[in-house]
Amino acid sequence: MVGGGQLARMTAAAAVGLGVTFRVLSESESESAALVTRDVTVGSHLSLSDVTAFAAECDVITFDHEHVPAQILAELKSAGTLVRPDGGALRYTQDKLAMRRALHALGVPCPRFTAVSSAADVEAFTGGRLPVVLKAVSGGYDGKGVWVCSSTAEIADVIAHGIPLLAEEFVPFRRELAALVARSPSGQGAAYPVVQTVQVDGICREVIAPAPWLSPDLAIAAEAMALRVAAELGVTGMLAVELFETREGGLLVNELAMRPHNSGHWTIEGARTSQFEQHLRAVLDLPLGSCSPPDGSFTVMANLLGGTDPDIFDRYIHVMAADPAVKVHFYGKEVRIGRKIGHVTIVGGAEDDVAAVRERARRAASYLRWGTEDGD
Repeated sequence: MVGGGQLARMTAAAAVGLGVTFRVLSESESESAALVTRDVTVGSHLSLSDVTAFAAECDVITFDHEHVPAQILAELKSAGTLVRPDGGALRYTQDKLAMRRALHALGVPCPRFTAVSSAADVEAFTGGRLPVVLKAVSGGYDGKGVWVCSSTAEIADVIAHGIPLLAEEFVPFRRELAALVARSPSGQGAAYPVVQTVQVDGICREVIAPAPWLSPDLAIAAEAMALRVAAELGVTGMLAVELFETREGGLLVNELAMRPHNSGHWTIEGARTSQFEQHLRAVLDLPLGSCSPPDGSFTVMANLLGGTDPDIFDRYIHVMAADPAVKVHFYGKEVRIGRKIGHVTIVGGAEDDVAAVRERARRAASYLRWGTEDGD
């Protein structure tokens, strides 16, 4: 796996049970996955020599992020390396304009969009109606590279960055959802239940699986859409399709990610096959596992962000004792304010109330972050 972040760290754990020899190309020995993986190569995903030397020792190459340059992906393919997903598919996560155009050509519902390079272009697109969403064509993640502009001054500030941009209509959505699917090289597909995601300042803070109060017809439509996108774009491995549920009850595709995804961390405890095991099964062309939760269960995951006190382990014991059902995952990262350093998960049963389980997860994450259950 190219990339040594928390996704690689959790994939490494899944590899153990499958008997898979798992290697990581990490930028340093202190990255999240490097701390827990035996076979680590230190190198840069931006270096052709580093990536090709690493790939020469592997049967299959996959990724914990989408930032490997297209030229390097092409070189790997020409050398006969099995790259999953390959550069042709990853292009649609690296280039948001290419992604929008591909989905539009497939008839997949998306927000209205256009490429822009000036304030006049944005004005022509919006007709003066604000807010409008401006996005960096490449390089954005976790809210970075996305600007919701409510004034001409804000638009001018973004244009001044001098980077390729696209404009999208602002969607007054009811809530955000995510459809997570897997696809293998032989064409087998599998879909997890559609989840609700809660975003704050562009960062996923909470996931509820399955999405509560979602009609079965809309859930099936979202899963089918995600499976179709995976097939049409040639995805191998996990694909996360981030969705807007509109106020009229329809679905619009917001973003794509071709790797294990934050919206699927709940699957470690909440599904019969975790997304990390599923990704390995898919890229190795093994039969895919069941995506179903245990009967009658639902799961709430809350991301743990860094606070002002780095001594999170001092609070760890309190959280375990206060709610033994809480599962805590740390990523081995240095604590910085607002940085994702872990997540907590609670699996609820048929007798549990969704709102009550959400509150328990929020309180656990808050205590780990701030030392109080009343924080955010």
